[in-house]
Amino acid sequence: MHDTASRRRVTVAPEGTARLYVCGITPYDATHLGHAATYLTFDLVQRVWLDAGLDVRYVQNVTDVDEPLLERAERDGVRWEDLAAREIDLFREDMEALRILAPAHYVGAVEGIPDDVSAISRLLESGAAYRIPVTGDEGAVEEEAHDVYLDLGRQPSFGSVSGWSHEEMLEVFGERGGDPDRAGKRDRLDPLLWRAARDGEPAWPGQGLGSGRPGWHIECSTIALRHLGVPFDVQGGGSDLIFPHHEMSAVQATALEGTEFAQVYVHQAMVGLDGEKMSKSKGNLVLVSRLRADGVDPMVVRLALLAHHYGTEWTWNDADLALAAPRWAAWRAAAAGVDPDGVPTELDERTLRVLRERLADDLDAPGALRAVDVWASGVSRAGPGGASRLVPDAVDALLGLALLP
Repeated sequence: MHDTASRRRVTVAPEGTARLYVCGITPYDATHLGHAATYLTFDLVQRVWLDAGLDVRYVQNVTDVDEPLLERAERDGVRWEDLAAREIDLFREDMEALRILAPAHYVGAVEGIPDDVSAISRLLESGAAYRIPVTGDEGAVEEEAHDVYLDLGRQPSFGSVSGWSHEEMLEVFGERGGDPDRAGKRDRLDPLLWRAARDGEPAWPGQGLGSGRPGWHIECSTIALRHLGVPFDVQGGGSDLIFPHHEMSAVQATALEGTEFAQVYVHQAMVGLDGEKMSKSKGNLVLVSRLRADGVDPMVVRLALLAHHYGTEWTWNDADLALAAPRWAAWRAAAAGVDPDGVPTELDERTLRVLRERLADDLDAPGALRAVDVWASGVSRAGPGGASRLVPDAVDALLGLALLP
């Protein structure tokens, strides 16, 4: 797979247990196709590992408290907890409909706060983090309240994930959840570890930190440390997370443990609509739940997404479904004619071999689909009973597409 950090293809070959961390949603809106493409990519990773006989320990977080969620709840006049719960439920429904294998651990940011407090306290004790006083004018609810930041000047590994320059980072830091203009910071890029309680904001006891809540990046650092250990095999997510989120999560974990965070960083390219990145902030979304409500078969949606390589940016349009639907129909028709008790044919065995080869080559899902096209055409020519269940079962296991009832 392509490793973002080394900017080259690397072999990802865990032994025994494969460990995968994929950053989850901030649940303030429904699942769009950009989300679906990301979780489908890492679903393929998990399926390839399972096919290879590995145990898979897959962890995904959900950022169930953060500024975008709080802002949307205030806008809509609902409790932020209720908004988060509703959108998490819808996200899970969408993932199940698309046959995305569930992670072994699905961990909310709120659930991980005790680990965050412990980690931030350790960073302060080691001198890797520092405090900035918060005054009443800034909305502090406690006397002697402090925000806590990581001191990037003490972290030689910073920049190793993205490879970006300081200037390139500053160009996007503010619009991606950072606070470059916060007075008192040692470096404008220093990430927030702990936000002291402000009026009208949710807060939790922070022991020696005072009441407040963790910053965005530390939640993934500590969830991964607890459930996977470091270095784990693959850190995944959308390419918009390369900086600052994956960069900061990694440098914080390294500051805590003294070792690298992940061995390989893999990123799903952006999916666009009308020439722009599809995102909640822009509101230009094609929602999985909306397609489902309109009667689109989730397997057709999955097949449409699989037709694009994870490393290539692309733009969604109705033609994706228009191409996927007849392809799915042809595959289903071929699968309906297989002999359930038949011995695998040469075509069956060759197709399985090519499927595995294509997915092992940087998750070449489009190439895998073409192999199934060839199989379906051959089976149709051979007539009923001209193939065994081998390929339909492989398509189910490797591509997550249920060809047989």
